[in-house]
Amino acid sequence: MTFKESITTCLTKYAVFTGRAPRSEYWWFVLAQLLIGFGIGFIGGFLGIDMGGLSLIAMLVMFLPGLAVAIRRLHDLGKSGWFYLLIFIPIIGALVLLYWFVQPSAPETNEYGAAPVL
Repeated sequence: MTFKESITTCLTKYAVFTGRAPRSEYWWFVLAQLLIGFGIGFIGGFLGIDMGGLSLIAMLVMFLPGLAVAIRRLHDLGKSGWFYLLIFIPIIGALVLLYWFVQPSAPETNEYGAAPVL
């Protein structure tokens, strides 16, 4: 999945928490979120103005699709989306989720649907 396809898919499935998301879709979307954040910070620093309001708006706009793609990524591994709540366990939860998110997709059909087409 390319960068453009990933972003298009995530924004099309803005708040769709069902189905599966391949590893590339998740990580391309994470990259897009980072680029938007750094871009806003860079422009604000370059212009010497506070971009806190724009950063907040960007964060709120990207929150639901980010959550949805993370849950679909867990589904792709055959895990419940409720495992995303591990993020609230300091350090350990984030490391467990990171480990799962870098794993390859489960090739077989699972309870969340057929394997995604790469």
